[in-house]
Amino acid sequence: MSNNAAIVELSQTANKFRSSIVLQAENKYIDVKSILGLFTTLVGNLSYELHVHGPDAEEAKKALGEVFSKHSLNVKIVE
Repeated sequence: MSNNAAIVELSQTANKFRSSIVLQAENKYIDVKSILGLFTTLVGNLSYELHVHGPDAEEAKKALGEVFSKHSLNVKIVE
């Protein structure tokens, strides 16, 4: 399952924040601000972990959590 709308929305949302936003899928780490990285990773029914660190991390976690949920992607936001 490659969901182009989800990928574009995730990248656009991530780019609104200054924090480092990284998606972990099994043993891969992808910068969520990179559309290309997302295209190569958001396939299949993997479960993902979202790691957010920086000055606006809480806002970024909330916004990205909403996008993942909207597109029915299984993500665990790491506190």
